[in-house]
Amino acid sequence: QVQLVESGGGLVQPGGSLRLSCAASGNIFSINTMGWYRRAPGKQRELVATITSDGSTNYADSVPGRFTISRDNTKNTVYLQMNGLKPEDTAVYYCNARLRPLQRPFEYVYWGQGTQVTVSS
Repeated sequence: QVQLVESGGGLVQPGGSLRLSCAASGNIFSINTMGWYRRAPGKQRELVATITSDGSTNYADSVPGRFTISRDNTKNTVYLQMNGLKPEDTAVYYCNARLRPLQRPFEYVYWGQGTQVTVSS
């Protein structure tokens, strides 16, 4: 069984920083793309950033320069460093991974449970 577990969310003042982590565990053969999405109150879930297994990154138009995605393939972990946080960044942040479980011939998409990020003074 595969699990994605996020950590690092919380309450921060505008202009502050947070670092989110997401560790994939279980019977994993390989991990392709990992990413972060978010769902703000009353809105649909949207892409924040993704990173491939070789380190290629993609960011939403609203966050480049403020957020940095990275990963540690030895730990099956993806990170999201968020700087210059704004109230509009308030959302539940979800980790996502496209991976191939052991003894399975195909890749599947898995999601974490989400971690709340609140930006408020």
